[in-house]
Amino acid sequence: MKPILIDFPEEFYTERLVIRKPMPGDGKAVYQAMQASLNELKPWMPWAHREQTVEDVEANMREAHAKFLTREDLRLHIFLKETGEFIASSGLHRIKWEIPKFEIGYWIDTRFSSQGYVTEATKAITEFAFSALMAKRVEIRCDSKNIRSRAIPEKLGFTLEGILKNDGISADTRELRDTCIFAKIKP
Repeated sequence: MKPILIDFPEEFYTERLVIRKPMPGDGKAVYQAMQASLNELKPWMPWAHREQTVEDVEANMREAHAKFLTREDLRLHIFLKETGEFIASSGLHRIKWEIPKFEIGYWIDTRFSSQGYVTEATKAITEFAFSALMAKRVEIRCDSKNIRSRAIPEKLGFTLEGILKNDGISADTRELRDTCIFAKIKP
C-alpha cells in the first residue's frame, strides 16, 4: 500500500492535551513559543540558531501540513485541552513505512515545561504509532547531554539500545556529540 493512502486520525486526545496535525495559520502561535524558548532550545535545536520571522514559521507550518497529507513526515502540534493554547511540537519523523518505524521528536514552549506535558504527549504519540499506524518500532534519539530529553523515554519504558559516539554535532556546530537511541518495539 502507498503511504499516501493510509487513513488515520489527524487529531487525538489525552487527559490534558489535544494533539493534531499542523495547520495553516499555526505559524504565529508556534513563532511565539519558539521566541519564548530560544535560550532553552539553542543547545539542542539547530533551527533555534537561525533568525526566523512569523512568515518563515508560517511557511514551515504549511510545508509540514503538506508533508502530513502526503505521509512524508507526521509533525504533531500539542495544545492544552482546557485553553486551546499551543504548548509544544512533536511528531513522527524519519518514517520507514515498509517496516513501519518512526522516530519521535519534541520540544516545548518553556513557559509550559516541567509539568509533564511532553511525557504525556509522547506516551500518547507512541500508542498512536502502534495502534493507528501499526508501527513495529518507535525510536527517540537525543543528545546524550540532554538530560531532560533523555528522561522522557526513560520514564516511558523505552529501552536504551545504544549510544553512538561522535554521531552528531552540537546545535551551535562547535563540538561533536554522542546520540542516545531509545526504542520500543511492537508490544
